[in-house]
Amino acid sequence: MKFAHEYRDKSLAWAVAETIGRRVDPARDYTLMEVCGGHTHAICRYGMIDLLPENVRLVHGPGCPVCVLPIGRIDQAIAMATQPHVTLATFGDMMRVPGSDHKTLQGTKSAGADIRIVYSVLDALEVARKNPDRQVIFFAIGFETTAPATALALQMAARERLGNFFVFCTHVSTPSAIDGIFATNAARSGQMRIDGIIGPGHVAAITGSDYYQDVAARHRLPMVISGFEPLDLLQSILMLIDQINDGRAEVETQYARAVTTGGNARAQAMMRDVFVARDSFDWRGLGELPASALRLAPAYERYDAELIFGIDYRRVADNPACSCIDILCGVKQPLDCRLFGKVCTPETPVGACMVSPEGTCSAYWQHARHRAGETA
Repeated sequence: MKFAHEYRDKSLAWAVAETIGRRVDPARDYTLMEVCGGHTHAICRYGMIDLLPENVRLVHGPGCPVCVLPIGRIDQAIAMATQPHVTLATFGDMMRVPGSDHKTLQGTKSAGADIRIVYSVLDALEVARKNPDRQVIFFAIGFETTAPATALALQMAARERLGNFFVFCTHVSTPSAIDGIFATNAARSGQMRIDGIIGPGHVAAITGSDYYQDVAARHRLPMVISGFEPLDLLQSILMLIDQINDGRAEVETQYARAVTTGGNARAQAMMRDVFVARDSFDWRGLGELPASALRLAPAYERYDAELIFGIDYRRVADNPACSCIDILCGVKQPLDCRLFGKVCTPETPVGACMVSPEGTCSAYWQHARHRAGETA
């Protein structure tokens, strides 16, 4: 990115960190949660936890779509991939996420299924065009950032009357993730207080910052939409500290170079055309959340892999030894998990938080193992 170094200036970072130190109230604690895996990686990579006062605590929320996808959805994808004449197209980070009985898409591919890694849904569309004898299913995953691309591909398929392209739709909603965190915390008798949210800049570039007004008002929650460089995050933390000190609960935008109040109107129109809200959707760690995910609208149901292939979702319990659920909810840090760095590593991942490049455990493995004296 051009001018990225300007957002990584060490002297400016120290200056903002010192300002945060002056602004915090020493008589209180501040718990801030980021809900984006990109933010988690930046926080760990640049050692930002060590720049903050001791009474400012960063916890990591359900910001990775791979991590919040439950085991049953992986099982569905595996079942689809093993159907006759089916090609499953998926992003690479889905290949090693464990399903039931430790099965993965990678293992299913090794066993003979036609599973292909793509970099874009448009790559999957091209596979369908070039292989008219195959039923090509795209495993659509992600928050509002990636949903417009899926919508575009479906519109193109409809215009071309492409009869062998299908979408397994698991797109989910960011505000619902925040609602789920508060519901889960309430069910646990308030194990963790969240004072402010660092909002996802790339999602807000699509949706606009106004998209978060209702969730901020509902939970009386300060939120700052942040960019992804160290200075972005430090400035966002400073803005949250000021809101908390002032007793405000507003949605503010630090990432003004990419985010507007209304967002990308064309992308939103495509999403409205192609998708409708599911009645409910099961999230890993958060359970069933109403209207928290998307499915294909009636006009596009002929492309809906769930309907066409008739493979129903079945809920599967997570590995009880894995702390992924608590990590996704911000209750635990990766270093609190007894499996982290021992049984669970990038080479032998137990949970989705270690598999996904955006997962919190992956971020800690790459950048923050030293915090507990890890030497692996």
